Amino acid sequence: MSKKISSWHVGVAAEAFAAGVFARCGYDVSVQYGANQPEYDLIISKGEKLLKVSVKGSQDGGWGLTQSYMKNRDYHQAAHNWMKRHRAKTIICFVQFINTDLLEMPRLYLATPYEVAEFLKQSANGRGDTILQEEHHWGPRAYAAGTVDKIPDKWIFLKERVEELFDLA
Repeated sequence: MSKKISSWHVGVAAEAFAAGVFARCGYDVSVQYGANQPEYDLIISKGEKLLKVSVKGSQDGGWGLTQSYMKNRDYHQAAHNWMKRHRAKTIICFVQFINTDLLEMPRLYLATPYEVAEFLKQSANGRGDTILQEEHHWGPRAYAAGTVDKIPDKWIFLKERVEELFDLA
């Protein structure tokens, strides 16, 4: 997406793409409509399996997740408190639109709240961060100078990853 759109439009587009990809994998998808639904946006199911999915869209390469939990510059506690607000059987689907053309699929990632919190705690060379970056190269004057934070390959949206998350939840 070359032109920036409102965060509301990013959210709507992210949910639509996520719902479509889950459906293409053969899952039944139930969508909660309306802005700012509590904890999750979609429910996916297949047989007796059920997961709640919180969809996070972005058009700038990152997802701000734990800023509202920050106190005394304690990145680790902020990530932990963010994780605790999620219930069992909830996963996060990250949808990234940066550097995608209008008719091109965005990149999608799947993770548990625990995995996200642990990643945030290890970001910035272990200091922690409030923003999950798809790929961030820390500059020479940054606390984490010379390091790179990159979403793990295992989070890439694949049907096998969904099945793994059903087993973990």
